[in-house]
Amino acid sequence: MNISRISAVFIRQLFLIKGNPVRIINMFLWIILDIIQWGFITKYLGSFGNATFNFVTVILGSIILWGFMTRIQQGIMMAFLEDIWTPNLINFFSSPIKVSEYLAGLILTSIATGLVGFILMIVIAGVGFGYNLFIMGWLLLPFLMILFVSAMVIGIVITAMIFRLGPTAEWLGWPIPFFLSVFSGVFYPVSTLPASLQSVAAIIPPAYVFESMREIMSTGVFSSGSAYNLLIGFILSLAYLVVAYLFFVYIYRKNLKSGKIARFNAET
Repeated sequence: MNISRISAVFIRQLFLIKGNPVRIINMFLWIILDIIQWGFITKYLGSFGNATFNFVTVILGSIILWGFMTRIQQGIMMAFLEDIWTPNLINFFSSPIKVSEYLAGLILTSIATGLVGFILMIVIAGVGFGYNLFIMGWLLLPFLMILFVSAMVIGIVITAMIFRLGPTAEWLGWPIPFFLSVFSGVFYPVSTLPASLQSVAAIIPPAYVFESMREIMSTGVFSSGSAYNLLIGFILSLAYLVVAYLFFVYIYRKNLKSGKIARFNAET
């Protein structure tokens, strides 16, 4: 892949963000509200009786990790939509840029915005509620890696769906993460789900992250079971990433063959 082409996609997105402060507000407003709202909710739950369970540690940590994943996913989708709204999509694909380079540029953009949002969440949680995500130590790295790859998968698949169905399919990008959170056990153990839904959770990589996180937070021990969960989650996320990339390439070639790519920007 050509680094300069990837950088061109990334730099263009930076100029779009810089040129419109509303984009910056939109990127971080919901993050701030989520952390503040859930921070007070967890403090309220922890105030009941002689509660021995630390709600802040588990729930607020889950909110931060899930927020990191959704920001990466939405960053890819929004960067793609910016090329539609501008319109600039046809300009990219009429140039020598490859599909892999274009996607890499979108992912690089989402990494930049996602990391800024992630740091902001950690700061607010620490200052406002005394929460330190880094108490998990080096285990935070495999957690973030699995969630990052999973976010790329969701972002690429949703982008491909918009590419195929048209800009009006943008609405698909917003509810899908919330739908997946039901099976990922973000706020509760997967065992809480009915047996039929647990089988769905077994093929969703983030579920292995949050199950492992709860076990480590409650026992303080990184067991062989947690290591196995992380391994399965990582393998699944990588497999899905390959499938997501091939799916996007398939949609691109289909649009190219039908001529739809030339009319895409004009769709309503």
